[in-house]
Amino acid sequence: MTTHPTAARNPRLLSIDALEALIDSGEIDTVIVAYTDMQGRLQGKRLHATFFRDHVLAHGTEGCNYTLATDVDMNTVPGYALTSWEAGYGDMAFKLDLGTIRRLIHLPGTVMIQCDLIWDGGAPVRVSPRSILAEQVQRAADRGWIALAGTELEFIVFNTTYEDAWDSHYTAMTPANQYNVDYSILGTTRVEPLLREIRNVMHAAGTTVESAKGECNFGQHEIAFLYSDVITTADNHSVYKNTAKEIAAQHGQSITFMAKYDQREGSSCHVHMSLRGLGGETVFWDEAAGKRSTLYDQFIAGVLATMADFTLLYAPNINSYKRFADGSFAPTTIGWGNDNRTCAIRLVGHGAAARLENRLPGGDVNPYLALAGMLAGGLYGIEQGLELEPELTGNAYTSDHPRVPHTLRDARDVFESSQVARAAFGDDVVTHYVHAADTELAAFNAAVTDWERRRGFERL
Repeated sequence: MTTHPTAARNPRLLSIDALEALIDSGEIDTVIVAYTDMQGRLQGKRLHATFFRDHVLAHGTEGCNYTLATDVDMNTVPGYALTSWEAGYGDMAFKLDLGTIRRLIHLPGTVMIQCDLIWDGGAPVRVSPRSILAEQVQRAADRGWIALAGTELEFIVFNTTYEDAWDSHYTAMTPANQYNVDYSILGTTRVEPLLREIRNVMHAAGTTVESAKGECNFGQHEIAFLYSDVITTADNHSVYKNTAKEIAAQHGQSITFMAKYDQREGSSCHVHMSLRGLGGETVFWDEAAGKRSTLYDQFIAGVLATMADFTLLYAPNINSYKRFADGSFAPTTIGWGNDNRTCAIRLVGHGAAARLENRLPGGDVNPYLALAGMLAGGLYGIEQGLELEPELTGNAYTSDHPRVPHTLRDARDVFESSQVARAAFGDDVVTHYVHAADTELAAFNAAVTDWERRRGFERL
């Protein structure tokens, strides 16, 4: 399976020879091997560097398959085809992607290597998020294209440790800013010790950091990175999200990527995507005519046509749907517009920079699944020769366009019944992620919330 058809290595990523030299010198003593689970979290092992060099580098390592079939609390959940007590919860192999060796300078003597998950014999674990995206990458490559993407991930910073946040049941926490600091230099300076370290650590880890800016909610910020091929972007996104939390903890602070932490603005993850030829040729723009190419229009049409079907991939949690509110800069209707932030799909750029921005995902999104959904949707539009609907102009919130699914239950039902999803991803993948949604719905429906206690303890 080709995961990096034309990806250029970032010069700050390490070669095998460089890593072995650092291990031999004693400068590196710890190697993290990691993969991304269903919830978008890094999972894996820390290995002593000498053991890694002598016993793991040549063939990888293993880990229990239950980690791709749990809820957020890592409980073993019945009902997955992948795992069960009857099947004995066996191992998956971690296949090292040696193009992803990163130094993590906030952790002494440590590098990280990301992995594909495979079965004994070499077949991919198809429900692994990286495998799901890699399959769509291969579909595009078979047609002569690579997909490029960038993710813009927002978060909220609190001057409260993760431990204190847990002990207080995530109430009475102190945001790092007390007012809206969107684009404010003063506001970002207040948080600059944290933001600066995140930027510099991620630069050393082999990403190209663009900028940091304030956002609207109290303590809300965004750090942006240069686009790359979709696998590299998803890999970088996962490492960044994990690293930002680790660095915040080292500063006595905490970060949340929840889609909707409170009743103010939610945290988004706007996803930009375009196709190129395998040699980097522009295919989304007709230079002679000075306008979008037919291929680009078909791709946009496909993403729109599958947006409801694939919302579960863009908004995977109960909380995700709290973002979808009119006048919130999060979309509520399915439509496209030129540089229109009220639309679910916003078109930006011209020529080689022409790309579409999917504004549906929130900060809690699994990047591999979101990128796989966009790419699969766009390929569907091209394969079916879909015609792009007229542009939505003006305020999309007041338009008569179809609405985005507004609950996890709605998105789960549409995804389960989608023949496009089953054709693109396979019945096994659809069934696996529908069951994940069912697990979250059951857990939420069984919970008694603070909201219920506040309203009902005395007054009902």
